[in-house]
Amino acid sequence: MRKPVAPRIPSAKVCGCRLIVCATASAALLAPLLLGPPVFVDVAADQRLQKAFTAAADEYHVPQSVLMGVSYLQSRWDSHSGAPSVVGGYGPMHLVDVRQAAATPPRGSARPPAAAAGPSASHEANAADSGFDEPADLRRAARLIGAPARQLRTDAATNVRGGAALLAATQRRLGKPLSADPADWWEAVAEFPGTDDASSAATYANDVFALIRRGAHRTTDAGQHLTLPATPGVHPRPSPKDAARSKDVECPVELSCSWLSAPYVRIDDGDYGNHDLADRPRDQKIEYIVIHDTEAPLASMLLTVQDPTEASWHYSIRSKDGHITQHVRTKDMAWHSGNQFVNARSIGIEHEGFLKQPHTWYSEQMYRASARLVRYLAKKYDIPLDRQHIFGHDNVPSPTTGSIPDMHDDPGPFWDWRHYFDLLGAPLRATGGANKDMVTVLPDFATHKPPFTGCTKSGVPCAPNGSSAVRLYTEPDEKAPLIQDPGRHPDGEDSTEDVNDLGSRASAGQTFAVADRSGDWTAIWFQGEKAWFKNPKKHPTAVSASGKMVTPKAGLSEIPVYGRALPEEDAYPEDVQEQTESPLPYTLLAGQRYVTQARLAGSYIDRSTFGDTPNPVVKGREQYYEIQLGHRLAYVRASDVDVVHSSATAGPPSGHAARPSAR
Repeated sequence: MRKPVAPRIPSAKVCGCRLIVCATASAALLAPLLLGPPVFVDVAADQRLQKAFTAAADEYHVPQSVLMGVSYLQSRWDSHSGAPSVVGGYGPMHLVDVRQAAATPPRGSARPPAAAAGPSASHEANAADSGFDEPADLRRAARLIGAPARQLRTDAATNVRGGAALLAATQRRLGKPLSADPADWWEAVAEFPGTDDASSAATYANDVFALIRRGAHRTTDAGQHLTLPATPGVHPRPSPKDAARSKDVECPVELSCSWLSAPYVRIDDGDYGNHDLADRPRDQKIEYIVIHDTEAPLASMLLTVQDPTEASWHYSIRSKDGHITQHVRTKDMAWHSGNQFVNARSIGIEHEGFLKQPHTWYSEQMYRASARLVRYLAKKYDIPLDRQHIFGHDNVPSPTTGSIPDMHDDPGPFWDWRHYFDLLGAPLRATGGANKDMVTVLPDFATHKPPFTGCTKSGVPCAPNGSSAVRLYTEPDEKAPLIQDPGRHPDGEDSTEDVNDLGSRASAGQTFAVADRSGDWTAIWFQGEKAWFKNPKKHPTAVSASGKMVTPKAGLSEIPVYGRALPEEDAYPEDVQEQTESPLPYTLLAGQRYVTQARLAGSYIDRSTFGDTPNPVVKGREQYYEIQLGHRLAYVRASDVDVVHSSATAGPPSGHAARPSAR
């Protein structure tokens, strides 16, 4: 084992709950404005990880900006309480212990036995994993720093030391100096995630250096405050094209993408699977992108998408490195959302993960690859980057009342919508002045940790975790009952704090009409009810918004809402059976308002026959508005509503209705 090339800095003396350290030249990165001779700096307990980066950078002669930049791309500096990722990655540097991962599959995994994988799965594993090595090897890092492997799994500071040692070892192997200039480390950074795909490796390195260029500040899941000062002189490098990419793949050039086809085949007795031919956007505009998680390891899902009797989706994204596999051409219609109307107008993207295990699965590289893909698709098909067009499977409207209890809940309350929209280049933020009559839900993900149950066992509290969700009550009081959902709980059961129960929560980026205000509480119109959530001025969970709302036309006491926008009766050709309307069990009463960001005509595609050409789209003249009804979206007839614009009012619109009873 090669010894460190420089002595370690003196260990800090512990004094109560604070640390006293001597400020070195590298420590100046913690406080860029600090000038003059060395002084003693009082470092709080919430700065310990920052100190660990400084110490490790000094010890192994790695620029602190490079070490912190790599760690951010690996984990956003989170420690995940020592929990491993899907590939057995641990700590802020996401150092991978392959042996540990193989021994302990994640809770809830449906990992298939190796023999069951079959030739198709093996082929995909070879295609998608081609050249994947593990430079960020936890056991190798442990040997380099002379520490037990278990310590790198559980101690964040030791994990950071291991990451620094690996970077330095890679730099030496490349024949490059242990330079103080971050630009000299580009090749070592590109190798860190462990892929020989030139395009994705370059994209990773450029993401690290873009972060170094602009700087970053974040509070981690362990409450550590970290700052990476901006280094404006650092520049990215051009990304090479991936010459091995399949011609079928629709994907940004800077991403690592492959193709694994979902089968369009006849089964028997007229049945077929597992998607529909279409000619979008010529026959049907693509308006939505639906974010899913797999609720299974990706290897299992790759078997599923090749089974004609199962569902399908357009893309899968791997957790460990953001690799993208496409299965269905975007012009065709996948069966992914549980609502055929949404399927006909959307692209479905599966993300390897479990909604109950956000730290284990929702990796930063997956977030970034997904955001790049969505930006590419949104530009290609002119899809607005807002939460009524980019939404989760848990926001898809139920097509009928009877289907509501069976609709899916992913990606769940632990998907970081705020961060995701930052990566999309469309940050969620206030769009209106103070006291507007619209609000956008926007809690601070890292510090907003509402209680949930059911992550490990029904009724058992989940570990505290940052969340995009806000809890909704019948009164401005946390002891008041939760808002009820007559569709989700048709037998009258109460809403719960269970992680899968959507009935009483709204999500980051969703925009609602204000129904009332009381102190630190705000009420919104939600599924026909006045729903209250805590929104203190010092730590707001929502911001003011502006835009359009719909309200029942004057003279109408109530109007129905729908989970799909169907054509009118006379729009159907003789050979296509007219679809029966199924109003949802929610009612919009006079005076209530709901935010809309889209108007569209009703349409329907008959999905009953197998053929070589797409089935025709039945297009109606009846117009609908898409609204944010509750946690899920819904549709109302344009002829039933008036459109109103937001205004700066301190309270709800005059004449608003009392809380109704859901029908």
